[in-house]
Amino acid sequence: MQRLVDKGRALTLGTWLKSILVMQVVIAGLLIAVDISTRWSFDAGSDEPSLDAPVSPGDQVRRYEPTRPGDADPGSGPDIDLPDDFPPRLRFTLRTDPDLGDLLVLHGEIADGDAGRLDAYLSGLEARPDEVAIDSPGGLVAEALQIGTLIREQEFATRILPGTICLSSCPYVLAGGVDRRVAATGVVGLHQHYYEAPGYMPVFLAVENIQRGQGRTMRYLIDMGVDPGVMIHSLATPPNDIYVLVEEELLESRLATEVSD
Repeated sequence: MQRLVDKGRALTLGTWLKSILVMQVVIAGLLIAVDISTRWSFDAGSDEPSLDAPVSPGDQVRRYEPTRPGDADPGSGPDIDLPDDFPPRLRFTLRTDPDLGDLLVLHGEIADGDAGRLDAYLSGLEARPDEVAIDSPGGLVAEALQIGTLIREQEFATRILPGTICLSSCPYVLAGGVDRRVAATGVVGLHQHYYEAPGYMPVFLAVENIQRGQGRTMRYLIDMGVDPGVMIHSLATPPNDIYVLVEEELLESRLATEVSD
């Protein structure tokens, strides 16, 4: 009789453990599905105008496109030729302008390992550039923060050249400059960021990871002397759109220390 009782308990325990395992698999599947759908939404279309459309206060949300505005007018800015497309990771190019001096241009998407690559590149230069110019549609937030920190440690000024863009996570690289100069025809914009969290991560841990990432970004901006309130625009703008900052916002937030024609 006792054997039957023990056997019944074992069956009950085994069934319970199997049920828990099945529930965990189902929950993991749901979380992965949510994660995939979130990533997919980054490629969703937008009804907003393209970056070609003029921006004015109150009319600043544009469709996020990793490209420069088609009718971007470089004005009287430096004659620095850059490719129309953006490589999948940053390229480092030295350019010289009679007025601006020697510029190190960071061109392309911000990818994993770019901060280390930039550090090695700077270490191998014989002469120090005068400024760092950035032309990027964005990329990994954590990497952008590391690049910005490196730029501040090296005490470089940063610049957005006429007709170029600095979108998504790129403004955090811009923030690293001791001086931050933005051309009036340059485009600086923010939107919601995707802070990496594995799809199998429990929801409460995924939320905690996102909040930690946002807190780290805000702390970085404060350390760089930039008003973290500028993140309101990134938190309120969907990832398939971009909020373009106008001159007043750039200067008031101190994301730019100078806006020039």
